[in-house]
Amino acid sequence: MESAVTVAREDTPHGEVALRRRGEVLELVVDGAFAMDTVDTSTERLLAEVALAEVPGPRRVLDGGLGLGFTARAVLADSRVEHLDVVELAEPLVRWARESLVPELAGLEGPRCSLHVADVVDVLLGRDGPRGPWDLVLLDVDNGPDFLVHAHNAALYDGPALAAARAAVRPGGALVVWSSHRAPALLGGLEAVAGEGDEVAELVVVVEREGRSLDYALYRLRRPGRPAASSGATGRRRPAGRTAWRG
Repeated sequence: MESAVTVAREDTPHGEVALRRRGEVLELVVDGAFAMDTVDTSTERLLAEVALAEVPGPRRVLDGGLGLGFTARAVLADSRVEHLDVVELAEPLVRWARESLVPELAGLEGPRCSLHVADVVDVLLGRDGPRGPWDLVLLDVDNGPDFLVHAHNAALYDGPALAAARAAVRPGGALVVWSSHRAPALLGGLEAVAGEGDEVAELVVVVEREGRSLDYALYRLRRPGRPAASSGATGRRRPAGRTAWRG
């Protein structure tokens, strides 16, 4: 394995954030723990693609967690999306994106995309950052409730935050939460905050990585109703070859 070269690092109130290059691979390290890299970005893109297929008019989208920008780029690739709000807790990561420090993060912010430094829980509760509602809310700020990189993020998977996330979704819209593992408690948490007519389901995605088979999961809460179609609407886009949602 090639040795890693630190591209940038900075301390924040929530721990150190660092970008490292290992050959052509870019790694994001948070408080000393590996968070993600560019070896396989399929699940980051899938989060956006699957979620966008659930909403007929995703004009306004909230993406909780910037990461290395792959979910955001997949959202912006859908012409139906008129504006994307990306909320990221780590200020240096947003600054590095604005400075185009690395190609993976360059060029995200623009007329259709705003980057915000904030805790997404505070945004969902209306205490900071952009205000909802949104047609689609995507949450990928940690590995999921059982394998947290940051203990601070545990609040995101609790009832009050999930209820606030559900309330931030317009009728006919959806909330989709990514997890690095199957999380029955998260499924149950969404069911507990669901309103009348809401649909809650799990999608398990099997990914082969470095000779191992890993089960990732997406958790969806979809509200009843039908939002107005966006001006660039071309119909739902169904990613092929994926296991169906299971309620």
